[in-house]
Amino acid sequence: MIFDEIKNIGQYKGISKNLDTAICFIEKTDLETLPLGKTEIDGDNVYVTVMNVETKDASELGFEIHKQYMDIQLDLEGTEKFYIGLGKKEATAPFQEENDFGPCTVEQQVECVMGKGKFIVCMVEEAHLPSAKAGDDCKVKKAVFKVKNDIQ
Repeated sequence: MIFDEIKNIGQYKGISKNLDTAICFIEKTDLETLPLGKTEIDGDNVYVTVMNVETKDASELGFEIHKQYMDIQLDLEGTEKFYIGLGKKEATAPFQEENDFGPCTVEQQVECVMGKGKFIVCMVEEAHLPSAKAGDDCKVKKAVFKVKNDIQ
């Protein structure tokens, strides 16, 4: 997991080619002008989906993992809590290969407070729980980058 301010995102180049592609796109693009929905950046290797989300209490949400794609998530408007799972994780349902999605529980968790100007990168197999309520305002507009894993 990488959690930092967006102004520092360039420091994370060199981890993988696909991650570099996403970082370069973020650095040169006014993300607030992107339309809602999916925007292809490099075919199925790197793309972003801009969405409006209604945050919920963390107890109403579940942890998830991905096996093919890393996530880069950042809030364009509003604030959310984002949890990262640590330690042992256990699947709560079969992994959905077609959606690259697996629900799970975790042994421990850490909390990050997102919001404009911050980003988080979740590597493959790293349990995370996004879109948790961070206050009274439950509306968040966010960009979720899917970055195909190319780390050996």
